[in-house]
Amino acid sequence: MPAVILMRGGGDLASGVALRLLRVGLRVVISELAQPLAVRRLVSFSEAVYTGEITVEDVTARLADDFEMAQGILEKGQIAVLVDPSAQALSFFTPPIIIDARMTKRAPDLGKDAAALTIGLGPGFIAGENCHAAIETNRGHRLGRVIWDGTPQPDTGVPDGVANKRLERVLRAPADGELKTFVAICDHVEAGALVAKVGSEPVKAPFPGVLRGLLRADLQVWRGLKIGDLDPRDDPSYCTLVSDKSLAIAGGVLEAILSRPDFRLSIWD
Repeated sequence: MPAVILMRGGGDLASGVALRLLRVGLRVVISELAQPLAVRRLVSFSEAVYTGEITVEDVTARLADDFEMAQGILEKGQIAVLVDPSAQALSFFTPPIIIDARMTKRAPDLGKDAAALTIGLGPGFIAGENCHAAIETNRGHRLGRVIWDGTPQPDTGVPDGVANKRLERVLRAPADGELKTFVAICDHVEAGALVAKVGSEPVKAPFPGVLRGLLRADLQVWRGLKIGDLDPRDDPSYCTLVSDKSLAIAGGVLEAILSRPDFRLSIWD
């Protein structure tokens, strides 16, 4: 049987990686929080924590109640999602590869010796110290590149530009409190439209476009947290497609795995 790869985190970038791993014949288990905060929920396997099952493009992930149930999901050719923030799945599956895709932007709580090959996405990882390989997640000429010695570029705090929109396309919580939403992902909104409220504080669309992502209603959020993603290109099909950035990062992960001669054949046995 193909190897089980443990992924920590199931947000949109992580899900593009998981999707590609499954498509090339590997088995993927995702360890998630009890309350994930993925904004691009329609392309995030973490959404299975809330809904029980989600299909992103042609790949389905299902929530598992325990490790045995997760094993059964894998045998059906699907991705298994576990509420397992401390990665207890390590002791059950003993995966040869761990991919930390949580994008916490800080040093991981597991070291590079947690598996034969540990791969970290983005800032916080130091290849050769707290992981074997790190993948660049910052847009530009280095996006998706594999780093075997050193670190990815630091977090800029500035979101990727889309149609000349940068900071304004990210909707953030204006206060601490419970999130209430008034539109759905894929909806078109006009400038000034009410998208959500946090407590009594409104969140309005700064320009016309399609809502590409939005946190689930009724979650407790905090001031400054990213809660939505407004796309000025106004194409609702983008809401259900894995991004080019995610697929580029997935390519880097595959390169890191396949550049190791000891993994090229053994992980498919």
